[in-house]
Amino acid sequence: MSLTSHSLLATMIGLALYGPAMAEDATSLHKDINGKHAVAEDQTTKTAVNDDPLAMVRGVCIAPKDRKEDTNNTPIHIEADNAQAKNEHKAVYSGDVIVQQGTRTIAADTVTLQQPQNIVTAKGNVYYHDGGIEMDGKQLQSDLNTKDSQMDDAVYRMTCQPGRGDAEQIDKKNVDGTQFYKMKDGTFTTCPEGDKSWRFAASSLQRDGDSPFADLYNARFEVLNVPVFYLPWLRIPVTDERMTGFLYPTLTYGSRNGMEYEAPFYWNIAPNYDLTITPKYMNHRGLQTTANFRYLNELGAGQIVGEYMGHDKKADYVDYQLEDNKPNTGKYWGFQWTHSGIIDENWLVDIDYSKVSDYKYFERGLDSSIGEREDNNLLQTAEVSYRNANWDTMLMVRDFQLLKDPNVAETSKNKLSAYRLMPQLSSTYYKTDLGYGLDFKMPMSISKFENSSKFKPDADRITFEPTLTLPYATPWWSVTTQAKVNYAHYNQDKKELSKNSDFDALKDSVNRVVPEFRVNSSLYFERDTSILGSHYTQSLEPQIQYLYVKNVDQDGIYNPFDYIGGGYDSTRLQQDYYGLFSDRTYSGNDYIAPANQFTVGASTRYFDEDFKERFTLSMGQIFYIDKPVNQGTDNKEAKSYSATAVETEFNLDDSLFLKTAMQYDSSENDIQQGNVAVEYRNAGVFVQPSYRYVSSDYLTKYVNNPNPSIDGKKDGISQLGLSIGFPVSDNVNVKADYYQDMNVNKMLESKVGFTYTSSCWMIGLTYNRYAKDSIAKDFTEYDSNISFSFSLLGLQGVTPTFGQSSDDGGNILSYGDPFTLNN
Repeated sequence: MSLTSHSLLATMIGLALYGPAMAEDATSLHKDINGKHAVAEDQTTKTAVNDDPLAMVRGVCIAPKDRKEDTNNTPIHIEADNAQAKNEHKAVYSGDVIVQQGTRTIAADTVTLQQPQNIVTAKGNVYYHDGGIEMDGKQLQSDLNTKDSQMDDAVYRMTCQPGRGDAEQIDKKNVDGTQFYKMKDGTFTTCPEGDKSWRFAASSLQRDGDSPFADLYNARFEVLNVPVFYLPWLRIPVTDERMTGFLYPTLTYGSRNGMEYEAPFYWNIAPNYDLTITPKYMNHRGLQTTANFRYLNELGAGQIVGEYMGHDKKADYVDYQLEDNKPNTGKYWGFQWTHSGIIDENWLVDIDYSKVSDYKYFERGLDSSIGEREDNNLLQTAEVSYRNANWDTMLMVRDFQLLKDPNVAETSKNKLSAYRLMPQLSSTYYKTDLGYGLDFKMPMSISKFENSSKFKPDADRITFEPTLTLPYATPWWSVTTQAKVNYAHYNQDKKELSKNSDFDALKDSVNRVVPEFRVNSSLYFERDTSILGSHYTQSLEPQIQYLYVKNVDQDGIYNPFDYIGGGYDSTRLQQDYYGLFSDRTYSGNDYIAPANQFTVGASTRYFDEDFKERFTLSMGQIFYIDKPVNQGTDNKEAKSYSATAVETEFNLDDSLFLKTAMQYDSSENDIQQGNVAVEYRNAGVFVQPSYRYVSSDYLTKYVNNPNPSIDGKKDGISQLGLSIGFPVSDNVNVKADYYQDMNVNKMLESKVGFTYTSSCWMIGLTYNRYAKDSIAKDFTEYDSNISFSFSLLGLQGVTPTFGQSSDDGGNILSYGDPFTLNN
């Protein structure tokens, strides 16, 4: 159950509140007959709002903002065939009685006020409507003295959201000023009239006074009027207030874990603290328990999530814990603490610390929400920042838990072992609008890098980067000139690397100064044009940049250019069209690539009459004055220009889309990397083929080629994908994904699923098959999973009641939209 959803079973209790309102209406009618506060024109014919007031309101939703806040104080309009009254005895209205007050409409065959008992009774075809709910009942009776009321044989329908039900009787009692509500044999469903697919039912429902909670006794969930779920007692919210109690359970089935049943329990500890405990039983695996503690205080908001599984029945191997290499006893756990807060407007705190029982934790196929994972590492970070108009300062600590065999990582020369920041203090000073329009900033940092591998050095690093920028812009032309100096100082601990001659150039202490100068200029032109009789506005945006970065000796630093796998916080950046105009080839500060070059590029865009971008094409290339030195190659092999980067996006009538990106090396007549995605999307149908490619030479030259040797050589990346979805009928939808590795002609992953959706429930069936190990092996093992789920619809934002989607076996496949043009 959603913690803030309005339970419509509880809404039925609220119907008892309408009893006093109807009684007040009847009292007003009696006063009208005696000439007090009269609104009616005479005693037999009252003012009619229109010819058929009930036809105007039946089934009509009146938005909450349009309803009167105090309906009882608005004028009353009455229509009835007859009205008879005898003072101190009774007043009777009969014959199609209709009472309208504000947004409230009440109708009945007869309405009677008995005196001196002060009892109001509405009988025969009793109807009530207030904009959000309408109700038909057999009889309503209310005691004006005790303020007790009772409604019999009530049938209700929600008018602003799905929901209907009935109750044999609704009672309201007043004891010493406190109102108690009780409903007998009440039901609720979102299914339409005549549909008995499912409903909730309770033999008794009680609420005390203004309590935000209601108690259900003998609560049942019924399918086709057959009870399938029962709780002797259930407490539910009747307002937006949070409450302690069980939430909606979930039930799913998958071939991997078997039948899965979750029964979350929510504990409302305090207004700013709560805890949700979710035991999940999997008949193939065992019991997994998740706890989620949330808090909000003056230091910010955060949550602590823990997962624990005492024994996995499916585990048939011996795991080893990360720290001490002792056999795992089968107890698997995960933990994450996240916190974010702002203190005194200028201070920001962010914490994300995660840890799991062993490095194979996420390989077991158990659902987990623990942590942020990056390059086979589980992030553990903490940041404290101070910001004002001129300073942006941050103290950061970053650690990892390796999600690979620690023995392999510590003895490997590759990048399995990532660097920890213990800590890093970084700050940037800003000063704008100096003389002559100059802007100044100076990023600086002090960092301590640590690594558990003896094949990677540790280091302390200090950096300064004073930067002067002179911007100038008009509506059609802009030019930005920038000058900076990158200074860095390193103290490096080479560990075992001193025994390796490949690292002789690596120095214990290094100072590096790299000056840089850049000028970027762009123009903007546009014109009106016509294509196939349609009007468009075409823009042309040429751009040119000159970049100079001094070539200095940097091989004394452990960087990603001079050392395979090198770099404390640096890696090569992807050189797409926008990357051509960057002043950096590598991220971080460990290697500043020298440059003496011009970058030339241009973009053209087409906008329709509604100024929506329909087509864009960008193309650019770098021309080197000084040829760049490529890692591991002779400078003679370097070219005087870069590969050409091309990007295009196309949107035809919001139904046919195209997005491509490519880097083409004309000297080698070779595509270094590229991707293309096409999609047709219309009326629930979509077809999205995609392809991505990275050449083996590009991977080998610039990064570690991730693919193992195949037939004596390393292949690049060549993958084909297809996603489709279409409705088979008004109720049945099919979606499927398929991904193929073209290098070895093997499937990576496939998924197909269908959903059947009625007006109030949905079922889904999904089949997923994926490669468990490397597809480069002669024999690749695949795993399969079948998942079935059932969901109830229309429960005020509640998550699926029986079944929920997951990444590898839910009833709804995810859909990604890569076709949002840059406007």
